[in-house]
Parts: sequence; C-alpha cells; structure tokens
Amino acid sequence: MKRNILLTLVFMFAASMAMVSQTRMVTGLVTDESGSPLPGVSVVSKVTSQGTTTDLAGKYAIRVNVDGDILRFNFIGMVPQDIPVEDKTLINVVLKEEASTVDEVVVVGYGTQKKNVISRAVSGVKIRGVGRIGKRENAMQTQQAFFSMNNYDAEFNTENYASINENGYKQVTQQPLSTFSVDVDRAAYANVRRFLNNGQLPPHDAVRIEEMINYFDYAYAAPVNEEPFAVHSELAVCPWNAEHHLLKIGLKGRAIEKHNLPPSNLVFLIDVSGSMNSPNKLPLLKSSFRLLVNELRPEDHVAIVVYAGAAGVVLEPTSGRDKKKILAAFDQLKAGGSTAGGAGLKRAYKLARENYQEHANNRIILATDGDFNVGVSSNAAMEELVEKERDSGIFMTVLGFGMGNYKDDRMEIIADKGNGNYAYIDNLQEAQKTLVSEFGGTLFTIAKDVKFQIEFNPAKVLGYRLIGYENRLLNDEDFNDDKKDAGEIGAGHTVTALYEIIPVGAKDANKWIKAVDKLKYQKKKEVESLVSDEWLTLKLRYKQPNETRSQLMEQPLSDEVKKFEIASDDFRFAAAVAGFGMLLSDSEYKGDISYDTIRAMAKAARGNDEEGFKAEMIRLVKTAESLSENLVVTN
Repeated sequence: MKRNILLTLVFMFAASMAMVSQTRMVTGLVTDESGSPLPGVSVVSKVTSQGTTTDLAGKYAIRVNVDGDILRFNFIGMVPQDIPVEDKTLINVVLKEEASTVDEVVVVGYGTQKKNVISRAVSGVKIRGVGRIGKRENAMQTQQAFFSMNNYDAEFNTENYASINENGYKQVTQQPLSTFSVDVDRAAYANVRRFLNNGQLPPHDAVRIEEMINYFDYAYAAPVNEEPFAVHSELAVCPWNAEHHLLKIGLKGRAIEKHNLPPSNLVFLIDVSGSMNSPNKLPLLKSSFRLLVNELRPEDHVAIVVYAGAAGVVLEPTSGRDKKKILAAFDQLKAGGSTAGGAGLKRAYKLARENYQEHANNRIILATDGDFNVGVSSNAAMEELVEKERDSGIFMTVLGFGMGNYKDDRMEIIADKGNGNYAYIDNLQEAQKTLVSEFGGTLFTIAKDVKFQIEFNPAKVLGYRLIGYENRLLNDEDFNDDKKDAGEIGAGHTVTALYEIIPVGAKDANKWIKAVDKLKYQKKKEVESLVSDEWLTLKLRYKQPNETRSQLMEQPLSDEVKKFEIASDDFRFAAAVAGFGMLLSDSEYKGDISYDTIRAMAKAARGNDEEGFKAEMIRLVKTAESLSENLVVTN
C-alpha cells in the first residue's frame, strides 16, 4: 500500500515538472512612444488565457506556454499589439496612441484622466507632459506581487453572483404596466471589463445590462426647475430586430457644485481580513481612498472602522482639514484574520449615528471583497441588518475589490437595501472616476426611493420587454407604496433604461407573444383603447433625501419613430452597450446582432469621449469577440 502511494506521488511530481517545463516566465517593460512607462496595461496569453497587468513602473511578468504562445498588450487609448513569444524571455513593448485619442488624456495610476483634473493624491507616476506628482511610488513599487495582480484561476473561483432570469415580453392587453426601481450602480461593467482584460468571458449572471448602460454618462439636459432631475425619452427602430422599436428613457440628476455640497459625515468601513491580502485588494483600496481623502473639505469629517476577526475603530471622526492624520491611519492597515463583516457593519452604523449631523451627508463607505465568514454573514442576514438601518438617514456606498473569492451578490444586497450605490474598483483609474470625477454622484443623494412606472397604449404597442433591471423589478402596486424601498440618485447622475417594443402590426408578433387558454370561471373583456397618438405614459415617484412621502412626475410620449441611423449619439451608444451585454449573456433576444455590428454602432456614436471610456468599450467588444471565437474552436 505504502509502495503504491509512493509511486503515485512520484508520478504526480513528474507530471507537474513536465507541465512546468512547458512554460516559462516572460518579463518586460511597456512604455508609450515618449518612453514613459504605462501602468495598468493588460497583458494576456492567447494560449493559456492567463493575464496580468503592468505595475506602476510599467513592468510585468507572466508565465507563458513555450509552444507558440502570443501575448496581447492592451491599454485604453492605445493600439493593441499581439507579439509572438518564440524563444524570448524579455519582451519590451512600445504602445502607440490611437489616432482618435484625445490629446488631453494622460496616464494616471492604472489608467487615464484629463490633465486638468489630475489629483494631487496620485502617486509619483511619470505622466506624459506633466512630470512627477506625489512621493508614494517607493511603497507601491516594492509590492512585486503587482506583477500578477490580475491572475485568475478558474479552478479555485468561489465568486458568487445573484441569478438573473432575463426579462421576456409582456403583452400589453394583459400587463399594461411596467414598474421598476432605478439603478445607478455601475459595478457590473467594471467587473465585466476585469474578466475580459484577464482573457476570460464573464459568467452570464455577472452581466447586468442596466449597469453596463449606466456606466457611461449621456448628454441629457439638466433640470430647469426645482425638480431634482429631468426626464427624457427617445424612440427609434431597434437595431437588432427591424420589426421592433427601441425606447430609451433617461434621467439627469441636478448637479451641485462641490463648494455647495453639504458637509459630509463619513465612516470608512474597511475590510482588513486575510482575504484582502493581495495587491488588487487592500493596496489598491488604500490608494483609492487616498484619492477620496484628497477631495475632502475642512467641514467634512471621516472616521475609519476596520474588521477582520473583530471590528474596531482606528480613527475617530477627523476633519478633512487633517488629511495627514487620515492618510497615516490608512498607512497602518494590514490584512490578516477572518472576516467579521456583520460586526463591522454594526460598528460603522453605531459610529455614524453617534456623530449624525442634520442637513449633512451621513454615509458609510464599505470597501471589501464581500467574503464574510464570521458572525452575521448570510445574504439574508445582511439584508435584514441594513434594512433596519436604512431609515436612520445614513446612506451607503459599497466599493468592491479583488477577484477569485469576490461576493458580488452580497455587495449588491448591501447597497440596494442600505439606500446606497455600488461600484467595482478594478484599477486606480476606476477609483479616480468613481471617487473624484463623480464625487457628487457617488456620495451625495438628491432623491431616494425613485421608481418608474410605464403604461403602454395597446392601440400602439402589442408587447414590450425591459432590457436589464431584472433585480430591480417591482409589483405594480409598489409604485404608490411609500414604504417600498427603491433606488437612489446622486448629484449629477444620469440613469438610462431601454425597452424593446413590439408595435401593433409587427410581422414577428406571434413568435414572441404566446396565446393562453381561455378562462373557465370568468369572461375576458375586450380592451377598449382610446384613440391617441401616445405610445405610453411615463410616471415617476421619488422622495427628497430627508422625507418619507413621495412626489409624482408624469409625462406622455407621442414621438415619431426615428430611423436608427438618425437617432442621437446617446441613443445609439446605449443600444450598442445593450447589444454587447446581450451577446455576453447569450440573450435569446439578441436577434441578428454581432460583435462587428456592435463595434460599428459604438464607433459611429462615440461622440464626446474625452476620458476614453467609450473607446475602451469598443476594444472590449473586440476582446470578447476573440474570446468567443476561441471558445467555439475549443468546444
């Protein structure tokens, strides 16, 4: 018996050595044409699909297959390069800017940002045409594990996502009302980007199409009266099914200048458990919060609560004037221990209540991978905990970090049930976008419990389908129920929703609208439709942040149906993002859409793209197409 075990161990060792001998490590430096290092460049093996990201000095290290491997180098605003490995162990790469890249876009942290909004908190990265800012590069560059911060092993993946049951078509004569809560979360897009940059297609349940659409800002007109937002709508031919129409509904939140924002009472709730001990978790978290701390004003106050095996306060409420003290508290944080997330939430709420300020922004900012394993840890228990606290006037922002053990479903629940919003931080560029560029929208709520209800006119519309928002659907009676929780909108935020509409007379109506048997105990009355040019009536309810009674907005839509080609840039780009999401999730409603057509749609509708996020999406479409082709070949 012992002899058999010994032979087995020898065989396993020999096999593992053989596998190692078929791979080798390749290192290198990635720069731009001026010789400046590029941090955050995605480096992916086209054979193994494993990937990594360049560190702050533009360096990378990746294990490759010696048999014909090819490395793809990809970065926002740059032309991707595919380089055969051959017998090389050192591959230095110079990436060239795309011809359409805006001159004002420069490298910041792991991404890009306009020159005129570069934060003083960014570390000493050499910026094209800007020079060096800050003095933190030594600490960051000593973390050699950054070389493999985005490696992802599917065999040890324990990531969790809430199931998505895609919305189907509803017959207007049977269900004339469509009711849902708004969603300003944008986590799904950044998370999808992380998967694609690492050379993997995302799981279907990770693709929340509404969050992908809402990742991008749209040029909606701001409200002109005292309302917290303006409502916009547009109707055009559906690009993936010419028999159908596509309806876009947009909200634009009232923007507030930073100096006019109310003071903030913030509690940073930081996960320092052992699961956060990797470079794309706690180190990236600390760098991200440095950006936010730099935005604080003297009238703002910050406290820091951490949790691992237990929860504790590491910084009592401190004025934003004392940034050095706040940053020093972050510098002391180290990862280790189990994850008592429930205890951390309770401690953070207690501290926020003790320092509650009337007419201020009272908010907890939770930063974690969501991997709770001590005390209150189930999704149901977390939901109950934050639901008890949401009426206290304390709002919630959830920032997700990391991969492999990421608990997206738990993060989404905490944000949704805690009157909050949710973002995924996959690099410092995303932190800059979320915590600096969109500071007001992320941290300052202008309306809560915002609900949509659309009534479709059966004389014009046979059926409809809400694209995305599966986890935000409400019962029709919930619309008028002020006790029913819904979404929050931040200052300057835009919210977009798309409906695919089957008009009366569509040739393919029978394919999507299914007949049901006649009722036995009651007679169905024919619907009498009013003669009207209106397609629908849009109703919206919202509450002021400190109020308990909702207010109603209502407007009909009687627009003519535009050809898709002459619809607004916003309309066409949102449609392209929706189509991208439908392909990634393998939607049964994707029609004849393809990655090529999505890419062409997005390019034609790119419009103003100073920060390059739309250009990045176009490149991600190409990456997804390549991965899909490889998957087909493999299968």
